[in-house]
Amino acid sequence: MEEHQARARIEELRAEIRRNDDLYYNQDAPELEDYEYDRLTQELKQLEREFPQLVTADSPTQKIDAAASSAFEKVVHAVKMESLQDVFSFEDVEDFVRRVREESPQASFVVESKIDGLSVSLEYRDGVFVRGSTRGDGVVGEDVTENLRTIRDIPSRLKDAPAFLEVRGEVYMPKDVFAAVAAQQEDEGKRPFKNPRNAAAGSLRQKDPSVTTKRGLSIFVFNVQQCQGRSFQGHAESLEYLAGLGFKVSPGFRTASSAEEIRAEIERIGNTRGEINYGIDGAVVKVDDFGLRNNLGSTSKFPRWAVAFKYPPEVKESELRRIEISVGRTGVLTPTAIFDPIFLAGTTVARASLHNEDFIREKQIRIGDVIQVRKAGDIIPEVLGVAAHRSDAPVFEMPTVCPSCGEPVSRLPDEAALRCLNPECPAQTMRNLIHFASRGAMDIDGCGPAVLGQLVDRGYVSNAADLYYLTKEQLLTLDKFKEKSASNLLAAIEASKANNLDRLINGLGIRNIGDTAATLLAERFSTIDGIMAAGEEEIAAIDGYGGIMAKSVAEFFSKPGSRDLVEKLRAAGVNMAYTGEEKTDYLAGRTIVVTGTLPTLSRDEAEELIRKNGGKATGSVSKRTSYVLAGEAAGSKLTKANDLGVPVIDEAAFLEMIHRN
Repeated sequence: MEEHQARARIEELRAEIRRNDDLYYNQDAPELEDYEYDRLTQELKQLEREFPQLVTADSPTQKIDAAASSAFEKVVHAVKMESLQDVFSFEDVEDFVRRVREESPQASFVVESKIDGLSVSLEYRDGVFVRGSTRGDGVVGEDVTENLRTIRDIPSRLKDAPAFLEVRGEVYMPKDVFAAVAAQQEDEGKRPFKNPRNAAAGSLRQKDPSVTTKRGLSIFVFNVQQCQGRSFQGHAESLEYLAGLGFKVSPGFRTASSAEEIRAEIERIGNTRGEINYGIDGAVVKVDDFGLRNNLGSTSKFPRWAVAFKYPPEVKESELRRIEISVGRTGVLTPTAIFDPIFLAGTTVARASLHNEDFIREKQIRIGDVIQVRKAGDIIPEVLGVAAHRSDAPVFEMPTVCPSCGEPVSRLPDEAALRCLNPECPAQTMRNLIHFASRGAMDIDGCGPAVLGQLVDRGYVSNAADLYYLTKEQLLTLDKFKEKSASNLLAAIEASKANNLDRLINGLGIRNIGDTAATLLAERFSTIDGIMAAGEEEIAAIDGYGGIMAKSVAEFFSKPGSRDLVEKLRAAGVNMAYTGEEKTDYLAGRTIVVTGTLPTLSRDEAEELIRKNGGKATGSVSKRTSYVLAGEAAGSKLTKANDLGVPVIDEAAFLEMIHRN
């Protein structure tokens, strides 16, 4: 490869790695599996070795892009929380052992599981837990003390503890808890966490500790960072000491004195991955002796006394027998491969995701093909591709009608998924009902997913309008419902009839229409009849609307099922008119972008307040942006605001601007 080609590829790799670092560390929303990310990093390292003149100080191989979030107080780590050098073969491990033995021929090692979670520091004074922080970039992290206090495995007090102790551990979400959380998010119509690591990071970095409490996080402690009044000869000794204090330490850590013993231990840990209730993304090999560690030192990024062996994802082959199509609560048609059972990452698997129509076409998937299957994040089975095609079978075609209701399906612009847009589709009933009753829509207190599930199962409710025809006798048949709870729910349903029209529009769940867009629609046309009579061009003319939004509204109300739903709601006495709300000019002439998770306001609520106070809420940051209202995990929009010099405010400052404090 010529230098100019290497330079172009290096820049391409750096940009992609930085983008994924931001998604992983700062937004807790990774797109790549660890193995795919590692391949990018390894390619970059190899090119930088071949062309050392192209190495720069800001390359991802020289630094970590995991800045502390502006949503939390910053913590400067007295002892740097270093990351580890990844290796991908036993030959790499043997090279590491050989380098260490050149410094100390009798060196011994500790091998332990690399827990897939979020690294944190815990500080204790006189045995009392006083502060906890995330790793951040290793030098500066985030103060998440109150959230860490909610984790039962973290002792609040230690017996016979030193005057000061700082330890490092990995917060994780157990696999069974992750499965339950993801299922609940799906039930509530939210985007589920991608994997347990993502879930743990997102849960720990909540501004509200009560949210973290509900997430069932746990921790393993694996290092002493600082300890006053107590010294240790080696790592194994320090772990035993921490276990004696009451910490959950690295599970099943073992010492090894040779490369052969290390390899055997790495293989043993790898073989347990499918049997344990926590995620492992590797095995860590560390020099045991602390004195030798000091002699070996560190590079600018990694310690020279440890490496992390990364397991390749387990991939197996099986024959594809059929493809099932399911309809999600958002109307998305999801293809699932059904194949001969295989034992994969600790469990028997016979079903796996095929992602979407584009994936099936790209891979030319046919019934009878021999397919390759793995578990994404060692949890969720997915099809990677085809090992051998069945030549006499046609490529599978996605259905043109919804398998649940028989209505034609649509592929919306910029989406890979097919959707059923029929609001009365049985498969979407629960999702629609949950959204309709939610706080941002009709706000029916006591009408959550569990209650709605029972109402649907008993046949009492099949659409939102049916809620207004429920009787006390029906409610008393539900689990845990008594006279008072039934009366309270009926009263909440009755009270919701008086909601303003914008809440009803939001509650209908029109694609691409949130509460801000619903208010703009209600303001412009005043009544539900005015909206239903409006044409697509007339709707698109609303300031703040675009062609896609206008088309979504027009298509929704053009369907007979939607109009029938509206008429049934009208007959029940639900308000169909809009009463304007008092506005101010506190934000007149100002354009504000909302990003991240705010402490008390949803993004839609914040944007509604911007509009009601004379400002304009937009989705992208530019030089014309007046302010960026940033919450937790603000991500790339916050970065762009800083680059452009756009003022960044938090929720408290925003509320003060509109005189809400």
